[in-house]
Amino acid sequence: MASHSSDFILIEGARQNNLKGINLKLPLGELMVVTGVSGSGKSSLAFDTIYAEGQRRYVETFSPYARQFLDRMDKPKVDSIEGIPPSIAIDQTNTVKTSRSTVGTMTELNDHLKLLFARAAQLFCRQCGKPVRRDTPQSCYEQCALGLGQTEALITFPVYVPASFSLSEAKELLAKQGYHKFLNEKRDHLEVIQDRVAWAAKNRLRIVESMESAMKAGQGRLNVWPQGAEPEAHGPVRFSADLHCPDCDIHYRDPVPSLFSFNSPIGACETCRGFGRTIGIDCDLVIPDDTKTLAGGAVKPWQTESFRDVQEELLKHAHRRGVPADVPWSALLPSQRDWVIDGEGEWEDGHWFGARRFFRYLETKSYRMHIRVLLSKYRAYTLCPDCQGARLKPEALRWRVGEQKLSVHDVMLLPIDQCLTFFESVALPAPLD
Repeated sequence: MASHSSDFILIEGARQNNLKGINLKLPLGELMVVTGVSGSGKSSLAFDTIYAEGQRRYVETFSPYARQFLDRMDKPKVDSIEGIPPSIAIDQTNTVKTSRSTVGTMTELNDHLKLLFARAAQLFCRQCGKPVRRDTPQSCYEQCALGLGQTEALITFPVYVPASFSLSEAKELLAKQGYHKFLNEKRDHLEVIQDRVAWAAKNRLRIVESMESAMKAGQGRLNVWPQGAEPEAHGPVRFSADLHCPDCDIHYRDPVPSLFSFNSPIGACETCRGFGRTIGIDCDLVIPDDTKTLAGGAVKPWQTESFRDVQEELLKHAHRRGVPADVPWSALLPSQRDWVIDGEGEWEDGHWFGARRFFRYLETKSYRMHIRVLLSKYRAYTLCPDCQGARLKPEALRWRVGEQKLSVHDVMLLPIDQCLTFFESVALPAPLD
């Protein structure tokens, strides 16, 4: 055999199952196909020798404690194997139990992605696009120190007045807690002043203590107003101790691994249910020939005796609407084509119902075999209009990782070389205590 090289897997004397002591030199980083007649040893080489040895050596790097929870693989019958990396195999005997399955779910790599995003991802607000994080008095001070310099500032917190309270009653309750000064007063909202202070390093302890008190009294909300010639000349810097965007006043829930799974009802897109596409009526099948006119049979399903009355309804309403029935479909205005497809109202109200309502009516009769056959002729899968094929709820896609700010769907779409670069460079937060 040739000398060992890290660019190859070198196999000597493979005798697993019906292999007859074969020697091989397989290049790494290449796509290879094993072919042969039934019983020639394809699976014995790929699964029972190469995969088994790569997986066995990988498991041996774990601690004895961890190995007790993993399936043990027997050493294959082979004289030696060199240069083999850790391996992943998708066995051809695995049954795919759902059409949602991917290589990532079958190899359980998606489980690692779900955990990564649940622990390390950054949330971005759906409305303003800014990062959403939990603030602390210390982090609030650090963020303000970068922009305020030596500016004097007001530290305030908002109080929302319940409908059952008057403004004077709310102010009276706040006065009992020692708060007498207000920056803004509205019927349902008070901006209470906690402290006025010069933003200087010598005042750090006072600033942080005032922020802590304001955040506690404001139920996790805190505002810092830089002071100009007028108290409200500058907008506030808003903070929140919750997973909440203080600028847009939108609350978000804590992430869990299942939020990033299209196999879970928590994370799956509600429109396509995690499949990434929906089945519906394909207008190109309904109107296959755009050179035909409405009177000449442009709408194909209505040209049979069974639905001749629908064709007559179309022509009757088209005449009333002023939609020409003797003009090719391609020459109709977009609004006129939309009218044919979407209609203008319900049939019961005497309106033209359109092709979509026609097919929705047929779906209520799909217990009949001939109706199911008819529907199948005009249906097609289309990209989900809500998730655009990501298969996840919008909430899951707002969590992003890395400098590129990639969502879990973006990571799944990465080519394998870019995926390696991404995971080598991604910065992870410190582990929780």
